[in-house]
Amino acid sequence: MVQTPPVQSGIEATAVKAAAGFHTEAQSDKIDDLEFLFTRAIEFRQETIYFIIVDRFNDAQSSNNEGPNAALFDPTRQKWGKYWGGDLQGIIDKLDYLKHMGVTAIWISPLFEQVEDLMFEFAAMHGYWTKDFKRINPRFVGVDESTSLATCNVFNRLVKEMHARGMKLILDIVCNHSSPDVNGQKGKLYDDGVLIADFYNDTNNWYHHNGEVTDWEDRWQLENCEMAGLADFDESNIDFRNYIKSAIKKWLDLGVDALRVDTVKHMPLWFWQEFNSDLQTHKPSIFIFGEWGFSKPWDRGSVNFANKSGMSILDFGLCEAIRAALAKNSEGGFHLLQNIFDLDHLYDTASELITFIDNHDMPRFQSLNSDPDTLRMAVILIMTARGIPCIYYGTEQYLHNDTNGGNDPYNRPMMERWDTNTQIYKDLQLFSKLRRLNPAISLGSHVQKYIKPDIYSYLRRYRDSRCLVVMNKGQATTIDISNTELEDGEYTCIVTSRHFEIHNGKLRGLSLQQKESVVLSYVGDRVKGQTIVRAQLNGITTQYGEIVVVVGDCPELGNWDISKAYRLEYINANTWFGEIPFTESAGKAIAYKYAILSNNMSPRYENLVNRRWILVDRGTVKWRDNWAN
Repeated sequence: MVQTPPVQSGIEATAVKAAAGFHTEAQSDKIDDLEFLFTRAIEFRQETIYFIIVDRFNDAQSSNNEGPNAALFDPTRQKWGKYWGGDLQGIIDKLDYLKHMGVTAIWISPLFEQVEDLMFEFAAMHGYWTKDFKRINPRFVGVDESTSLATCNVFNRLVKEMHARGMKLILDIVCNHSSPDVNGQKGKLYDDGVLIADFYNDTNNWYHHNGEVTDWEDRWQLENCEMAGLADFDESNIDFRNYIKSAIKKWLDLGVDALRVDTVKHMPLWFWQEFNSDLQTHKPSIFIFGEWGFSKPWDRGSVNFANKSGMSILDFGLCEAIRAALAKNSEGGFHLLQNIFDLDHLYDTASELITFIDNHDMPRFQSLNSDPDTLRMAVILIMTARGIPCIYYGTEQYLHNDTNGGNDPYNRPMMERWDTNTQIYKDLQLFSKLRRLNPAISLGSHVQKYIKPDIYSYLRRYRDSRCLVVMNKGQATTIDISNTELEDGEYTCIVTSRHFEIHNGKLRGLSLQQKESVVLSYVGDRVKGQTIVRAQLNGITTQYGEIVVVVGDCPELGNWDISKAYRLEYINANTWFGEIPFTESAGKAIAYKYAILSNNMSPRYENLVNRRWILVDRGTVKWRDNWAN
């Protein structure tokens, strides 16, 4: 049983302990241990991502605003398709603001050098019309500063300052296409200033020449035809593949920690398997996620991509469900969210899906529903539900422009306020810390406990850590939750500081105000070891009461004694997961396999010659295995 003290402010020591569920000084000492465990570069599930459109975030160097072509810059900030002045120094200047808010990873819109001309009154301020993948957009660096990656000082400063604060840098990249026809020039591509391809003089076959997509359900067209007139790379060309991989590796060598990849469904799976494998070999700690536009768990193509490509994806299905249930008050309410979670077993790693409530390609949440309390509920939901949350820049300042329904480009207004006392800002402080301290939220299962169209309760659980969330988007009401899976005792909500009593695992007479969220957290003992293996097993069918274990030829895995094997945690019908501590066997070669235990029956082993692994001497690694029948 734990009694959590009231939360006073986001990242004060008392709030940290409250978020973790500590009620004594001895328990609070766990904070340092958990921080050590959850700050490894190879693991991204505990991160809080903040997505920045560079040009619209902060203008710190006005001298670079006009860039190579002054006609592309609008000092009045009235022409939404032109540049408005944001730059890399502007991000550096606001790193402390972001760090204090709880941001641990920053996704930055593409930084590559872009075509310098207008197309239908639009410039490439968004970053998706690349001219040179090995140079930086000159509008984002200092005047007369080198734009070549090897010598660009401001980018190196950004990486250094972020890493000094324990923050990770996510670079947005696009491999599918270069630029559209801008004033008679299309697909002119450079290698650090040297022209290497031209769509209209494509002697070396760098591009597809099949016209535009006309049938968006035709897989061949999606992969071989143009999207919105953008010059579409021919991935079968080995010179293109070598160029794009060598370019991205240069960014990784400068300190980029992760990649967000644009338009992944427009290139074949084999390309992504090769691309991701090469990059992961080059930098094993890298995390990669892609944009499969409007993916859904019932879309077999997007699920297969998430499971087979070597990268995760943005969770458009959950985003649309949240917007429908909360912003639009659609029929079904919270059932729309649970319908998505019920299909998590289709993914091998649903806990690595990137969750969000809006982005640069759709109206902002508040353009659908301006109520700040509704926005707050949506933010708390993605900060506590399964997946890795991503906040679109300015959400914490209630930034939105409703012109034309808030559609692109009006979903990309200029950041204007930096108030550290808004409710969303303070919520992000608290919940970012909670995500890092309570492994149930970053690693555990997501289990429905109570649901009606206006009320939703779910439990995040991992080992003996728990986080119970209850949300009410409707009128004030009172409910009972019959099986919270929390230990008996008194708990304090980390959102409202209200006290609640759990008796016989039940939470009775829970009164909920309109648009109120209740979050109860308990952090158990963490897994300790010199080397920690995060083992995940997919493709297995188990029955109620069965347990999946890992057994092997080392003491930590029982020395082949099945009664001493290491037990994994049930996540969903497709996934078992666990952190296995190794100390005696750290740095050694081991053999292992998985087995299923059930009462009064012989163990059922997977059918394969033992798996083998050489453990690192110290650190955290991942096993991603599939059950062998």
